[in-house]
Amino acid sequence: KFMKLNILDIGGKVVKDDDKYVVKDNSMLNNLVISSTDLKPGKSTSGHSHAGQEEVYHFVRGSGMMKVDDDIFPVEEGDVILIEDGKFHQVINNSEDNCYFVCVFDGSRNH
Repeated sequence: KFMKLNILDIGGKVVKDDDKYVVKDNSMLNNLVISSTDLKPGKSTSGHSHAGQEEVYHFVRGSGMMKVDDDIFPVEEGDVILIEDGKFHQVINNSEDNCYFVCVFDGSRNH
């Protein structure tokens, strides 16, 4: 079976919706989850790390900063960030527009 998604609406279900962001997870695959986050201006993700789970972040719209362990660097539309197993990571939206990114991780959500 073939599954095609639009990067701006990955489907799935809303798992978080508050004053910071809207997060949706699509769990149609057996081993990978694709998740989208629409991060509001001036807000940041809580930040987390998880042993045994790698992630790939793809920034689709907007810009901000990303923290990976002790490194903090700017991110913008088109950037892809590879998060190694166990690394702390957080996205900070220091802009006046929403920052929308999609991440793919192996296994079920444990954060």
